[in-house]
Amino acid sequence: MKDIVRSNWDHAVLVCRKCSKKLDGGFGRDGDERLARALRRHLSLKKGRKAATGIVEVNCLGVCPKGAVTVVNGAQAREWLLVRPGADLDALASHLGLVPKPSG
Repeated sequence: MKDIVRSNWDHAVLVCRKCSKKLDGGFGRDGDERLARALRRHLSLKKGRKAATGIVEVNCLGVCPKGAVTVVNGAQAREWLLVRPGADLDALASHLGLVPKPSG
């Protein structure tokens, strides 16, 4: 059994799965994706330990806002974000300290 497992993450972002499920989408180009997936796609990130940033859906965080998804930046865990459907993913990524990969 290993004591340490490495990842390539420079940031870890937690997204409430229960909030996302209640909204049934609301994010992404067509507004039909959950926030975690839309943010991963927007930043051209892979899933899992080999991604540059970990965007992980977790079980209920206990805030349960109406019409929003709770998001926690692992590096700034004292302030949690409530993200409404249709939110600007560039602004969200910037607020979380995430930089999108240059296209091309």
